[in-house]
Amino acid sequence: MNVIIQRHGTILTIGINRPEARNAVNPETASQLVEAFNQFENDPGLTAAVLHGIGGNFCAGFDLKAIAHSTSSLNIEQDVTKGPGPMGPSRMQFSKPVIAAVSGYAVAGGLELSLLADLRVVEKSATFGVFCRRFGVPLIDGGTVRLPKLIGLSRALDLILTGRPVNSQEAYEFGLANRVVPDGQGLQCAIELAQNISSFPQKCMLADRASAYNSTFDASEFADAMQYEFDTGAKVLVEESVAGAKRFSAGEGRKGKL
Repeated sequence: MNVIIQRHGTILTIGINRPEARNAVNPETASQLVEAFNQFENDPGLTAAVLHGIGGNFCAGFDLKAIAHSTSSLNIEQDVTKGPGPMGPSRMQFSKPVIAAVSGYAVAGGLELSLLADLRVVEKSATFGVFCRRFGVPLIDGGTVRLPKLIGLSRALDLILTGRPVNSQEAYEFGLANRVVPDGQGLQCAIELAQNISSFPQKCMLADRASAYNSTFDASEFADAMQYEFDTGAKVLVEESVAGAKRFSAGEGRKGKL
């Protein structure tokens, strides 16, 4: 299997398993990634997913050897609403948190896959970059859409236009990396972060997450974003907020303790 999934309680890990190709994604791997993420999205018992690469690298992008040896790899659904992207799940939107555990190279389409995640836990020696720049391969898996939203247009263009490597520290300063951890600890730290997020009242957390994405990508104006925030938040007030207020009144969580 080019993609290996494992369940850790309510957390699903999704591992790209082509270490001999630095986890470059070929059409078969893309299809398996879509299947894995559909399983995650449709399972109510799963609260978060962790995407990672097996064997020391997150993902080196789309397997250019597949294109070089067969142009059938270029037969991609052109309507982004009707089918997966070249890298697989890149056109998907999730209702639950996804965390990327990034080690080694996360470049070209691999960078784009990391942008699918809500958060990126990055090992110290990891490298990001639009390395496909030098080979004339465009970003068609959401890189030009998500990256400017995450780190701003100026910094995104620095990566997109130059194709230069970006180390973990610079990625952290940009806001591309949310956590930088020692080498070899990325996956475990990402799982622990997913478990921590999953320990909070879920309806409230998911409502706030949905509102943040709506205001970033979907809302046409400020008032629309504010209305969406209120409408989604109001639904959980009775279901979770009253109980939470009672716990606080009883002394839980005082002095900022989680």
